[in-house]
Amino acid sequence: MIPEDLRYTAEHEWVAGDGSAPVRVGITHFAQDALGDIVYVQLPEEGATVAAGESLGEIESTKSVSEIYAPVSGTVVGRNAVLGDTPEVINTDPYGAGWLVEIAPAQPAAVAELLTAAAYRELTES
Repeated sequence: MIPEDLRYTAEHEWVAGDGSAPVRVGITHFAQDALGDIVYVQLPEEGATVAAGESLGEIESTKSVSEIYAPVSGTVVGRNAVLGDTPEVINTDPYGAGWLVEIAPAQPAAVAELLTAAAYRELTES
């Protein structure tokens, strides 16, 4: 279950959008499945600046605590308020209602440099 219309990172984040407008970011089905039941999510505040490859928050599950990495550099312009009360929505709908943040990319072209669905599928199947 890897949507074809998204871009991906090797750290299992997905990005929706081409970078010409703010992009929506979440973690993949593969990541949520590996984490198990998600019980808490820590996200950056709106207006925070994030750098590609750097931590932008954490996801805590019944198994472990994992970093969330920024797929692109830019400014956080939105965050999913639903996750404060119901972080488990990431487990049930990682590509929809379980999105994490929206980032206005500093360099819109950086989105195109992320992994395609085919490349991400190859990464997760190896």
